[in-house]
Amino acid sequence: MQQQEKISASRLKAIIGGTIGNLVEWYDWYAYSAFALYFSSSFFPEGNTTAQLLNTAGVFALGFLMRPIGGWLFGRLADKKGRKVSMTWSVLLMSFGSLLITFTPTYAQIGILAPVVLLLARLLQGLSVGGEYGVSATYLSEMASKGRRGFYSSFQYVTLIGGQLIALGIQIILQKLLLTDKQLHDWGWRIPFAIGAVLSVVALYLRSNLHETPSFESKKETNNAKKGSVRELLRHPRAVLTVVGLTLGGTLAFYTYTTYMQKFLVNTVHLTKEQSTNISFVSLLLFALLQPVLGGLSDRIGRRPLLIGFGVLGVLFTVPLLEALSRTSSSWVAFLLIMAALVIVSGYTSINAIVKAELFPAEVRALGVGLPYGLTVAIFGGSAEYIALWLKKIGHENYFYWYVTICIAVSLSVYWWMKDTKHTSQINEE
Repeated sequence: MQQQEKISASRLKAIIGGTIGNLVEWYDWYAYSAFALYFSSSFFPEGNTTAQLLNTAGVFALGFLMRPIGGWLFGRLADKKGRKVSMTWSVLLMSFGSLLITFTPTYAQIGILAPVVLLLARLLQGLSVGGEYGVSATYLSEMASKGRRGFYSSFQYVTLIGGQLIALGIQIILQKLLLTDKQLHDWGWRIPFAIGAVLSVVALYLRSNLHETPSFESKKETNNAKKGSVRELLRHPRAVLTVVGLTLGGTLAFYTYTTYMQKFLVNTVHLTKEQSTNISFVSLLLFALLQPVLGGLSDRIGRRPLLIGFGVLGVLFTVPLLEALSRTSSSWVAFLLIMAALVIVSGYTSINAIVKAELFPAEVRALGVGLPYGLTVAIFGGSAEYIALWLKKIGHENYFYWYVTICIAVSLSVYWWMKDTKHTSQINEE
């Protein structure tokens, strides 16, 4: 009995350590987009505000392109040297990126070096967060007990969404309670990055005290050349293509209803910035709370029913929901429509991490989860906002609704033909 309690306590400590680190990493990542409006003028020459924001957005996009490289780099490290080592280095890199942004002088002070350092910081953060997804998904999946893997791994998206919520919450506090608009533009935008750097140190401490997973420990004597090798990963082409296919529609839907939605509510629905911020905050909070509920459900009924549910409902209702949302003038109706969409998307977000981890053997699990996921997110998730805004600009915004629908339909075809990983999990064999 005491031994069982000791194992449970150790597992809980590992889950908390893994998820808090994930929370900090995603907070640092989203703080950039949340505060871009305030710091863009500090890093780019004075002039057109739109041009400044586009330059800042370009740096954001380049950060996305680093994510598959991070998935490869940290996935390889995790499979060769251990999940704990990789997660520790990942959060350390994110902390360094936040510190760079916090203390970099402005364009007026050091000229062209200012945007160069900003770009360097963002590339480092892109590497870090690209590695974080695959390694943390692997760690949480391997540390969870067999009958609770869906529940525990769902906390990866709880913390991912939580990172957005904290960034948004800090922005609201600074805007409404602590600083004037001028102070935020002059120096206040540095505060969230300083907070991120401090939180990263806390996460670094927690991660440095984590235990390695049993799955990695059991493969310590395996031929080291095979661990984390792309050549070894390509021996599992079906699993790699499955990760790409199941991520495609899910990541596009996720970024549409989370990151892009705040701008959609202002530009298309014509709500005020305050209304859109409040709707985004509350809907994201409820979205986060949904994840462990559906993750736990997958431990009972399997992963595949939830994925198929997301796919079918996404294909049927994406266009009607976005069309209705674009035509409403009520903030309450907008909130209810977004929540309906997020409930549907939860069929993907709550379990996608565990499904991917269950597809691969331990020797290439972190790489197998992180690399194909990072590539798919960089192409489809990272471009979602740009494509939506471009189609709106040329007068065909509704084309974007169909684009999301088609991508979800592609993923649905993968969900329909794949086996339920709850029953075929590679983790069960370790």
